[in-house]
Amino acid sequence: MKFISPIDRYIFRLVMMPMLGIFVLAASLLVLDKMLRLFDFVATQGGPIGVVFKMLGNMLPEYASLAIPLGLMLGILIAFRKLATSSELDVMRAVGLSYTRMLRVPYLITLVMVGLNFANVGYLQPLARYAYEQLNYQLKSGALGASIKVGEFTSLKDRIALKIDESQDEGRRLMGIFARVANSKGQVLSISAREGRFLALKGAPDTIILRLEDGQIIQDEPGQKSRVLTFTRHDLPIDLPQIEKFRQRGGAAREYLLPELMKLGWNDNQPEEGRVSSQANFSYRMVEVFMMLLLPLLAVALAIPPKRSTSALGLIVSIVMIVAYHKVNQYANDVASLGRINPILGLWGPFVVFALLILWMYWRVAYVPGGQAIGWLEKGANSVAKRLKSLLRRTRRGPLLPTPADQT
Repeated sequence: MKFISPIDRYIFRLVMMPMLGIFVLAASLLVLDKMLRLFDFVATQGGPIGVVFKMLGNMLPEYASLAIPLGLMLGILIAFRKLATSSELDVMRAVGLSYTRMLRVPYLITLVMVGLNFANVGYLQPLARYAYEQLNYQLKSGALGASIKVGEFTSLKDRIALKIDESQDEGRRLMGIFARVANSKGQVLSISAREGRFLALKGAPDTIILRLEDGQIIQDEPGQKSRVLTFTRHDLPIDLPQIEKFRQRGGAAREYLLPELMKLGWNDNQPEEGRVSSQANFSYRMVEVFMMLLLPLLAVALAIPPKRSTSALGLIVSIVMIVAYHKVNQYANDVASLGRINPILGLWGPFVVFALLILWMYWRVAYVPGGQAIGWLEKGANSVAKRLKSLLRRTRRGPLLPTPADQT
């Protein structure tokens, strides 16, 4: 007997298409939500739009840590639900295929996705998070050209005030320029120009030239009359503010790679706060990865609706369970990092409870004749649906007239 049979290939096709589609959909929804906030933030800081996409690219590994298990579980769930609603699952069971046997290919896919997510949360995600924080720092500090905002006065080196009315050609052409330059002797230059542009100065990376065209200069000196000069071209040197270098990677536990977390978390020479935070983050990443090994069992338990039913309640329950478990882990990680709860208890405790619940649900479906993992929930939903339908029918008919028996 071949290890991979035609039925396995059939199940593989049923799982892969929805899994990839849901992964892309989930990642896209998370990125779009973050994109709107980043556009608003970058616009407020006056930074280039291109930095938004760089920051989004660095957020993808973090979103993938949720999108990968969600896509895996829903892909398997949708595949087995299709088999169940089309009665193909009953045929497979009738010829002697157990649920455990049918999960052979889904578990091979799961092992690949577990390895991918392990590499993501262990190595790629910390590096991407550090790069995101670095871009965020550079944007706020003005290192990305975000220090001059259109329509507002900007102070440079505490001696130059600059205002630009309009920016064209993606910032290469500046219109309506006003500058006020002062020195330590009390001399003040008020400069206005029709247009200008910034030029780099070779050999002086800390200085740029603002080339102005068609304007005038008003020179004020203490005890002397003001002088007015007109010009067709004038070069104004501007000293750029010194920008501190961004910190080294490791400002937070989530920026460490897994081997680094292990060294810090179980090193007695480290401060107590650092060790607790490292242990909590290490446990958080591990439970997120190990949880994926249970997802095929959860998917099968929730995929099979009651007989003669096409209920999709299991699909909704699966999404709620995965997202809720992910949020519980995030909260437990934050609390454990502060030392308010033991990392083992706070993170591995919910994992054990979640694992026992999934194993019980799978046992109910796979080994109890006619068993349903959420049968009570299905009955409750059907009861509520019937009452709503009855209420809608009465609403459409209008109020019923009392019968003679009711009047007596």
